[in-house]
Amino acid sequence: MIEFDNIIIGAGPGGYELAARLAARGESTAVVERSYPGGTCLNRGCIPTKCLCAAASALLSLKHLPQMGVSTDFRGFDYTVAAGRKDAVVEQLRGAVLATLKDCTLIQGTARLLPERVVEVADELYHAARRLVIATGSEPAVLPVEGADLALSSDEALALTELPESIIIIGGGVIGMEFASMYNAMGVDVTVVEYCPEILPPFDADIAKRLRTGLTRRGINIIVNARVESISRKDNNMLSVHYSGKRGPAVAEASTVLMAVGRRPIVPEGCAEAGIELTGRGFIAVDSLMRTSAEGVYAIGDVNGLSMPAHSAIAQGRVVENNEASLFRKDAVPSVVFTSPEVAQAGPTATALAAEGIVCKAIRRTYGSVGKALADGYEGTIKILVSDDDEMRILGISILGPHAADLIAEATVLVTDAVPLDKVASRYIHAHPTLSEIFC
Repeated sequence: MIEFDNIIIGAGPGGYELAARLAARGESTAVVERSYPGGTCLNRGCIPTKCLCAAASALLSLKHLPQMGVSTDFRGFDYTVAAGRKDAVVEQLRGAVLATLKDCTLIQGTARLLPERVVEVADELYHAARRLVIATGSEPAVLPVEGADLALSSDEALALTELPESIIIIGGGVIGMEFASMYNAMGVDVTVVEYCPEILPPFDADIAKRLRTGLTRRGINIIVNARVESISRKDNNMLSVHYSGKRGPAVAEASTVLMAVGRRPIVPEGCAEAGIELTGRGFIAVDSLMRTSAEGVYAIGDVNGLSMPAHSAIAQGRVVENNEASLFRKDAVPSVVFTSPEVAQAGPTATALAAEGIVCKAIRRTYGSVGKALADGYEGTIKILVSDDDEMRILGISILGPHAADLIAEATVLVTDAVPLDKVASRYIHAHPTLSEIFC
């Protein structure tokens, strides 16, 4: 049996960053990875989708160039070039991850858990003397409906080498709406079928509605309050999605169907044998220090179900490294949707606050109140939730508009520290003219 101080199962953002930091402290650390380093985020999620979203954003920006006095000779869009660039960026970043893990031992294979922090990989046994950290992530979920196998997963959609003629996206969450916005910009006929009353269910309902309105104007057909019943293939090879909506049974047709209904945890084999308990939803149960029910075994990232963004996994890894629960605050984790325009949120929504009996007030500001936004031709809105008292402390912020993903960084700090609204302008100096002045 080979022994290490730490064994990390999974080389995604949470796993590889934690492993690198532990190794830098002089602790022998092994990382077990069954596929490519970088996890879902780098290989099948955040990075490849953002490369394609960047191409979509460039296409949409062409429509605004004439008002800037810029004329172009646009000769069309080549998806194969965009897809090739995506793959090149992913490959470059894989190399960066391997460089980050230079002081760790990388073990290629699928891990099976045994009692007492022992891990089996390809008939070899490894023991974690100090910490065994499960960071195995998640995979696309599938609706239990007839014909589900006819739909692409997000992984498969990213592997396409050419654009579909038309597509139905089942699910109007973060993944579904990013693909919808991207495909629409690239000229694909897009329909979104969402079960909930509004797209982006975890986000502020007002912001989500504004996004839906804007995307509808761009030509995306968005159907909400719709339960998908089945998927079938027609004689002409088109696919039909059968669903129940407000007006009863209905059918939508397209050449391709993408299922984007969330993600499910990848739980390593042997959890029960190792004494690791799962939640009712199938995630690995952890406490505030990311400890599982087994001594010295931790779980971070998607596999514990606390918060799915990659940056949550990284933050949870810091909790494990420093044994400090305050390093991860679920209520202050920023969320970003890379549609055009972007959506970003930090802190709870008004609905979530009301459910906890917290009364708040909403302050709304538009991009039009900021000189830089007018100069750039940007439109957008920001919604700031503050406590309903004299202090007016900032509880949550939602943004819809260009560069929302960048602006949310400051919003996260304001929410985390519950800064009084009137102190934002007086305490912090914002460069002028910039979009960040929208907080003042």
